[in-house]
Amino acid sequence: MTVLEKDAAVRATRRRRLALFGPAFVAAIAYVDPGNFATNVSAGARFGYLLLWVIVSANLMAMLVQSLSAKLGLATGMSLPQNCRARYRRPVVLGLWVQAEVVAMATDLAEVMGGAIALHLLFGVDLFTGGVITGAVAFGLLALQTRGDRRWIGAVTALFTVILVAFLLLIVRVPIDPAGAVAGLVPRFDGVASLVLATGILGATVMPHAIYLHSALVSTSIPAGTVNQRRRALRAQRGDVFAAMSLAGLVNVSMLLVAAALFAGSAFGGTDSLEGAHAGFGAALDGSAALLFALALLASGFASTSVGTYAGQVIMDGFLQRRIPLFTRRALTLVPALAILALGVDPTYALVVSQVVLSFGIPFALVPLVLLTRRPDVMGELVNRRRTTVAAVAVAAVIIALNAVLLVLLFS
Repeated sequence: MTVLEKDAAVRATRRRRLALFGPAFVAAIAYVDPGNFATNVSAGARFGYLLLWVIVSANLMAMLVQSLSAKLGLATGMSLPQNCRARYRRPVVLGLWVQAEVVAMATDLAEVMGGAIALHLLFGVDLFTGGVITGAVAFGLLALQTRGDRRWIGAVTALFTVILVAFLLLIVRVPIDPAGAVAGLVPRFDGVASLVLATGILGATVMPHAIYLHSALVSTSIPAGTVNQRRRALRAQRGDVFAAMSLAGLVNVSMLLVAAALFAGSAFGGTDSLEGAHAGFGAALDGSAALLFALALLASGFASTSVGTYAGQVIMDGFLQRRIPLFTRRALTLVPALAILALGVDPTYALVVSQVVLSFGIPFALVPLVLLTRRPDVMGELVNRRRTTVAAVAVAAVIIALNAVLLVLLFS
């Protein structure tokens, strides 16, 4: 083999390895969407470092959940909704589809509203017009997906990078209290309001539509026809998930730390809302800090709208074997969000409520995922080890218990 042939072979190997990475970064957009901005900033502004442990715990849960989702896609060549349709009775499948669509609507509400708020903060456009623009940008991103997943994955990853860089630049300018941050890692609450926010953080971090989408992206974009290919791809996906979820966790932790350091117990009013936080950044630091916050929120809104729409397509196609054009789905799902914007509902409040709705949808995605990945007849050689299943069951139990406690407290 000549030197040129060896170089070509090395480059081809690198391209094949790189092709295994990317799906987790698309899923990670769901973990830094506008709902995360709303819940994390609200938590930091109202309770300081108190709920930092919730973000860290939720991010660790997300790593496990997204790894299981990727493993299911690799082992079966099908998404989670497709596996549910193939292995469960029709009434169960229809019930799972209905709740998944409700979750998708709550997701879309948060994403469009976040983009609209960012455009209002940056350019002064009204929220309704901002929602329309956000939907239009989603159309452009989805056009990339029609040419193949890789271009779309690249565009979404670039927007994720914008969010990451913006918050890294913010956190180096803010005087974080190390002792307060360490104390925030001790699990505790401070009344019902903190529990509601904790549930919202959980719903904004472990996202149901990201569980559905990740399994679909892996099954369609990564070649895994042989046992060796599946094992190699599984190792790559673990690295992909670890890197993407670690960076998403870093962004979420940065959001709360910055809000806690600048706004908790301060004289700045209304900083538990996105608009108030933007104004607070400008007052506590300067205009460049406010600009960074708004740009990160804009990138989050734009990226997450296309991710949410694609996830909705995966949900319908998987559970019902029905497909509608992505652009049609984007137009249909845009209507409820625009209606809420037109009615003048407080946007930050609507964002937090949407994340609580998402938290209630997590068990309906997580329980089937755990049940399927523990079955040798489904997973083959990639079946979960016993300790993996135990950890996944524990995660599902914690989420379900937290939601049950929240219901009791809210209605009592």
